[in-house]
Amino acid sequence: MPTSAPPELLDRLRLGMAEAVRALQDEICAALERIDGRGRFARDAWDRPGGGGGVSRVLQDGAVFEKAGVNVSDVHGELAPDLARKVQGEGAAFAAVGLSVVVHPVSPMVPTAHANVRFLRRGAAGWFGGGADLTPYYLFEEDCRHFHEALRDACEQHEPGSYARHKRTADAYFLVRHRGEHRGVGGIFYEDLGGDLVRELELSRAVGRAFLDAYLPVVERRKDLPYGDAERRWQEIRRGRYVEFNLVHDRGTVFGLETGGRIESILMSLPPRVRWVYDDHPAPGSREAALLDVLRKPRDWA
Repeated sequence: MPTSAPPELLDRLRLGMAEAVRALQDEICAALERIDGRGRFARDAWDRPGGGGGVSRVLQDGAVFEKAGVNVSDVHGELAPDLARKVQGEGAAFAAVGLSVVVHPVSPMVPTAHANVRFLRRGAAGWFGGGADLTPYYLFEEDCRHFHEALRDACEQHEPGSYARHKRTADAYFLVRHRGEHRGVGGIFYEDLGGDLVRELELSRAVGRAFLDAYLPVVERRKDLPYGDAERRWQEIRRGRYVEFNLVHDRGTVFGLETGGRIESILMSLPPRVRWVYDDHPAPGSREAALLDVLRKPRDWA
């Protein structure tokens, strides 16, 4: 359940979150530019009709990253009646502050990665949410362990024992239900913890900071590995599953569309090149089949 709090505390939390996500945006963009070497983020500031706005920063056609988006939004206004029935809290007024990161690499040896943190307020209630997950195209177990261990450390610093719970929530959330497959090897996901909102702000800051520690070493290890057309084809097929999840199941996408969000920023998460192949099945015993085994039966990595 959302946590009720005095209006002045909710205002302070919103301002603190807005400051945190702007700083994280700068830090993540600078780090991704360094590792890419060629690509640079374009900056696109936008206003939302009805209240607020944001800054979308997108890198395209880099040496390492085919597309990377690091978006910040800080919006407010009134919920439409049909959406108000789906959002916790009371009254029509809402506010939402968040950071969303999605990175699609050129090489199929490098996983796609996602992270987001957010604060929502409706009336006298507020809540935080966030998480991160890794979507490999080829399975390197040490990469999965490293990614999960970095997120585990961020969670455990704020609440011992919480990582396992957030990991299970991620496994349940990042499921492409119509395929019977998970989007990737998971990570963490939390929302509306119903506790101390100040502590939850610190958790969200820690998760945002942990993204680079979790992901960049994986990129460094894999970005120069050789691959060919067959591996690229498999990457594009798996990207299709990513698109299906984001458009069918992702609550953030649905919330953005139903609150009149900016379409370019909401759909920033979609990869630039995708393939759908009718009734495709990898050969038994192949590296592609090994990945599917893990996507159908999640593991405990940390």
